[in-house]
Amino acid sequence: MPNQSQKPFDRLAHPMGIVTVCGVVVGVSLSVAIAFPPPGGQQQIPSNYTDFELDGTQPYTDTSQFAPFQPGYSCSFCHGDYGLEVPPYDTWVVSLMGQSARDPIFHATLSIANADAHESGSFCFRCHAPNAHYAGRGTDGTMEGFTDVDLDGVNCNFCHRVVNPEYGPDSAQGYPGNTPDPDLPILESLTKAGVLPTSIGNAQLVLDPNDTRRGQYDDVPQNYHGADIIYSPYHTKSEFCGTCHEVGNPLFHKTKDGGYALNKLGIDEPTTDVYQTPPEQRTYSEWLNSDFANGGVVFEDGRFGGSIPDESPISSCQDCHMPPQVGGACGFWQAPPFFERDDVGAHSFAGGNTWVLSAIQTQMGMDAEYYGVTDDRVDAANLRTQQMLRDASDMELTYDAGVLNVKVTNRSGHKLPTGYPEGRRMWINVQFFACDGSPMSEAEYGAYDFNTAILDKDSTKVYEMKAGLSDETAGLTNLPAGESFHLVLNSVILKDNRIPAQGFTNKGYASFDGQPVNYSYADGQYWDNTEFSVPSGATNAVVTLYHQTTSKEYIEFLRDNSPPPAPGEDSAGDIAYGLWETHGRSAPAVMDNMTISVSSYSPADLNCDGLVNGADLGLLLSGWGTTGPGDLNGDGTVDGADMGLMLASWTAG
Repeated sequence: MPNQSQKPFDRLAHPMGIVTVCGVVVGVSLSVAIAFPPPGGQQQIPSNYTDFELDGTQPYTDTSQFAPFQPGYSCSFCHGDYGLEVPPYDTWVVSLMGQSARDPIFHATLSIANADAHESGSFCFRCHAPNAHYAGRGTDGTMEGFTDVDLDGVNCNFCHRVVNPEYGPDSAQGYPGNTPDPDLPILESLTKAGVLPTSIGNAQLVLDPNDTRRGQYDDVPQNYHGADIIYSPYHTKSEFCGTCHEVGNPLFHKTKDGGYALNKLGIDEPTTDVYQTPPEQRTYSEWLNSDFANGGVVFEDGRFGGSIPDESPISSCQDCHMPPQVGGACGFWQAPPFFERDDVGAHSFAGGNTWVLSAIQTQMGMDAEYYGVTDDRVDAANLRTQQMLRDASDMELTYDAGVLNVKVTNRSGHKLPTGYPEGRRMWINVQFFACDGSPMSEAEYGAYDFNTAILDKDSTKVYEMKAGLSDETAGLTNLPAGESFHLVLNSVILKDNRIPAQGFTNKGYASFDGQPVNYSYADGQYWDNTEFSVPSGATNAVVTLYHQTTSKEYIEFLRDNSPPPAPGEDSAGDIAYGLWETHGRSAPAVMDNMTISVSSYSPADLNCDGLVNGADLGLLLSGWGTTGPGDLNGDGTVDGADMGLMLASWTAG
C-alpha cells in the first residue's frame, strides 16, 4: 500500500521526470519557445491549447455542472475478484486502456510532442487521460496536477458515461421510472453551443454531465450503484471505439491538391473532420471498409468471439477485443435476483502491445498490487495479447523450382498491423537447414538479434507504416524533411504496406487516406505473397512471422530526443528506454511458424550424399534400438519399420 501522505502520482511520475520535463519545455512564453534545442537546432511550433480544441463535451472545472469521475477501484468491489477472464475490473486494470496514462512510451512521446509543438500534449490527453482533460487539467500539455483518478487512464466511470452523439435507435434508454430519453437534453445542449460532433474520431466525445452509468444490459435486476443506470446500445457498437481509434493531426488541414498544410496558428480553428487531417491511425475506417462491418466474417475455428458460436459472424470491435464470456457481470451473479449470462464482455482490450504492461508494473513497484496490477492478472493479460497476435494472421508456404513463397493472410478486422504506427512492425523470418539438420545462417532472411534488437530489414518483407515531415514543416522546424518519428509534426505518409482487411478496395481505403503507399494490393486482396530464393544444399525451411511493438530505432529516438530533465533526474525517454531494456527489448512475438521441405532429398539419405544406399543402411544399423540416427517414421525407435522405409527408398549406385 502506498504512503497515504504522498499521492501515488508523486511516486510514479517524478522519478520519470515527466512533470519537470514538460514544465521546462512548455512552461515558457511563446517568444522563447524555441529555446529547446539550442539556437541553430530544432525550432518549436508556437501552437497553444486553442489549436487543439475540438467538438464534443468541453472541459468543466465546475463540479456542480459536471460530476467528477469516480476512480476505477471503486468498481472492483462488485465487478472484480471472482476470476481472471470474466470480471470487468480484473481484465480492465491490466489493459493498456486502464494504464494509458501510465504508459512510459506515452510519457516519452508526450515530452517530445510538447517540445515539437507547444502544448500539443493537451490533444493526447483526450484519449490517454480523459478524466484529466474533461476536468480542465492538462491544458498546458503537461501532467502537472494530475490526480489518482486521472492516472486511471480510460477508466470505468468515463466509458460508461459516454453518450451516442447521433440521436437514433442506438441512443440510450432509461430504465422504468427514469427519464425515457436521457441523451436528448445532452445533445441539444451541445447543439446549442455549436460543439456537437459531426464526425467520428479525435476523441470528440459526448459525455453525460451527471454520474449515470450506461451499459449494454436492459435487464439489470437490482441497482446497487448509487446512481442511475441506463441501457445504451451504443456501447456495443464499433462507432463507440472509433472515437479514439480514428486519429488525425489537428495541427494540419487537407489542401486542394490532397496534401496537408499547417494551420494558421491561433487564427484557424482546427478542423473537426478527421478525414481533413493527416492520418495518425485509421483503425476504425479500416474496419468500416471491411467485410467485418458489412455482414461479418465467420471463423469456424472460433479464434475470435469468446462465447459467440463458431458459426456466427464476427463483426464489431467488441467481438474481438471484448469477447463475450459466460459468467457474471457482477460479483452477485450467483445470488438471486442476479443470474449467469453468456455475453459478459471481457474488458481486456487485448491488442498487440506485448511488453508495456509489464513495464508499468515494474515502474509502479510496491504500489502495483495496491492498484490491482497483480502478477496473476498481468500474466493473464500478456497471454491474451500473445493469443490475439496468433489469431490475427494465417500463413501458407509453397515451394517450387528453387523459390519459397510465403503467403500471409490478414484475419483481423483492420490492417495488419494497425493502430499507433511508430515503432510497430511485422516481418517474415526464413531460416534454412541442411540435410544433416544444421542451420545455414549465412542464408537467413529477416534475421533478428535478440541481444541487440537489430533486425536485418533489407533482406526480408517488413510490414509497417512510415510517416515523415513535409518540406514546409521541415523549413519551419529546422528538421530534415522525410522520414521522421516526430509524431506531432508528421503530415506525409512515405510507406504503408500493411495488409488490408478482408473486403478491402482501393477506392474505399482512399476515401480516408488509408490506401497503400509505395505498395499495392488488388481489390479484394487481404493477403500478401513474398518470394525467397532457396540456397543450394537446403533441405528444409522454417518460416516465422514476427510482430514487434517497439523497435530499437524508435526507442532510441525517444531516448535521444526527449527533452532534458531537471538536474539529478532521468528524462522520460531514458526511463522508457531503461524499461524497454529490462523487459526484453520488446522481444518479437511469434504470430505464425511453419516448416516446409525445400529439396528432393529423401529422409532416408542419412549421410546427405544424394543417394540411399549401403552407407545409409550402416548409419541406420548403428542406431538400431535407439532414437537414431535412422528413426525415419518418427516413433522414437530405430527398428524394422524404419529399415523397410529405407529399402523402399533405395537408390542404385
